[in-house]
Amino acid sequence: MNIHAERIASLRALMRSRDWDAVVLTGSDPHGSEYPAERYKQIRWLTGFTGEAADLVVTADHAGLWTDTRYFIQANVQLAGTGVELHKTRVPEQVLIPEWLAGKFADHEEHVIAIDGTCTPASFAEEITGAFGSDGVPPYIVSAPDLINLLWTDRPGIPQTPVFTVDSGTPRSAKLEVLRAFCRERACDCILLSALDEVAWTLDVRASDIEYNPLVISYLLVTEDGASWFVLRDSIEDPDTGRTIEELAADGIAAERYDGIEEFLSECGGMRIFVDENTLNQQLRQTMESSGVSLVFGRTPVALAKAVKNPFEIEGMRQAHIRDGVAMERFLHWLEKSMQAERQISEWDASVKLREFRSQAAGYQGDSFETISAYGPGAALPHYVTPQTDAPLLEPHGLYLCDSGGQYLDGTTDITRTVPLGECTRLEREDYTLVLKGHIDLAMALFPEGTPGCRIDALAREPLWRWRRNFGHGTGHGVGWFLGVHEGPQDIRQNLNPVPLQPGMICSDEPGIYREGMHGVRHENLILCVQEGENEFGRWLGFEPLTLCHFDTSALLPELLDRAELEWLDAYHETVYETLSPYLDDELARWLQQKCRKIATFAE
Repeated sequence: MNIHAERIASLRALMRSRDWDAVVLTGSDPHGSEYPAERYKQIRWLTGFTGEAADLVVTADHAGLWTDTRYFIQANVQLAGTGVELHKTRVPEQVLIPEWLAGKFADHEEHVIAIDGTCTPASFAEEITGAFGSDGVPPYIVSAPDLINLLWTDRPGIPQTPVFTVDSGTPRSAKLEVLRAFCRERACDCILLSALDEVAWTLDVRASDIEYNPLVISYLLVTEDGASWFVLRDSIEDPDTGRTIEELAADGIAAERYDGIEEFLSECGGMRIFVDENTLNQQLRQTMESSGVSLVFGRTPVALAKAVKNPFEIEGMRQAHIRDGVAMERFLHWLEKSMQAERQISEWDASVKLREFRSQAAGYQGDSFETISAYGPGAALPHYVTPQTDAPLLEPHGLYLCDSGGQYLDGTTDITRTVPLGECTRLEREDYTLVLKGHIDLAMALFPEGTPGCRIDALAREPLWRWRRNFGHGTGHGVGWFLGVHEGPQDIRQNLNPVPLQPGMICSDEPGIYREGMHGVRHENLILCVQEGENEFGRWLGFEPLTLCHFDTSALLPELLDRAELEWLDAYHETVYETLSPYLDDELARWLQQKCRKIATFAE
């Protein structure tokens, strides 16, 4: 039997022994994180699915994994033989877990659904109960923290890495005062931050508790006259980083035991505490409600505050992108010369070489996510996982896609370049050009103040739609300052997110086309929202590219670009060359100059 099928069978045996009708597991951690530490990758351990976004339901006769369009191909391959069925999300016909459970258990009897309450957002648990409606019998939801421990006997522990402080350009005391004023306006006694990036931003602390994310696993409770930071204390009491405690204490922040959070909150009866139910886990919610705490739900002010970068952070991002651009150009030059020399290079070899170039840049702290290094059919998977062994070799034809990023002390980067490795088919060239056309159209956008990203998402899609082509993921996500490569509350996608884009926000611009078994194309820059003037019709906003790296024009079909798009591309390439060439040796500078040469005059 498949090892993952055996693990699902063991989970069912546990369910029978506890009289559970269903177990629901999320792909997150106690803080609602998109990227959890190894300890919390329960779904990967159970099913073998390695995608970043998935939830799992197991009943006596069904096991289902819910994931979105980025992972459909991957899930079909990795779930084969496990007995786990793929349920698709972000598609018109989707049936999400709460509705599926309500349909499964619609026999007007009470059923017991077990969840790992520490890794289930409070909002998700509420959605499950609410899906049964007034006509159904609500399920009895059992919170069974760390239930997987009974099966996963060698489960990793909670990571602890050294903690250090950063200068973000805004005093920590000012950030805490924003939270206190927020509480006063809502007549709350305090606010509990559960999201790791919100805690890190507020306290100006960083660590490496989660791979690719400079975060500290912790909670922060801010009151009117102080703050309690619930954290694994060993990681901040190291002699080399002990000053972190002193710095925080100067701002009235006391370090408490991480595992003491539940006991602490159980003694807060009578208080009004503001929480975000999307990042607060169900176990803590139950603890507080049973202790007489009055919970006030909503989005914390931190999400928006950290999304709007201050001048210090913006300048840091610009400088980080210069160094990252140098690393990218060195990598692309190496790749081209290696292919010309007919060296055997695998997808894995290429990703390792790129990391080597990045690691030589000042302030480099690691990659910002796992590099997607994909040739040909592999590139048709938007979140392809590059195999370390038996990785496909790059061939001197077709398209190679590389999506990567770096974490630097002064910023976070995320860039995708699709590279023609030789002769390309007409279809590959069409897709390559249409995606770049969509990328440029969004980058050139001019829009009135107050416009949310969902209103301009179509700018990147319209060139593809005109040719009856599309992509299933969002066009743009927010990016943190030496924080997560994905952040909100803003985004650029078709979902109706009302959060307006504001000057200082940084988003990705990454349309794509994916053809299963053939090829994939994605072009991505990070773009900074900036002011573009004011007139009698209001204030106007636009974008400034932060990413600095050429687009290979050898695969372009210039006749598919209009004059404005060609002029944008030429101007962008001029900026790339003028900015990066002083940091390159003569040979590489000459090579880049050729890559950035102006495209032939637009044909009328």
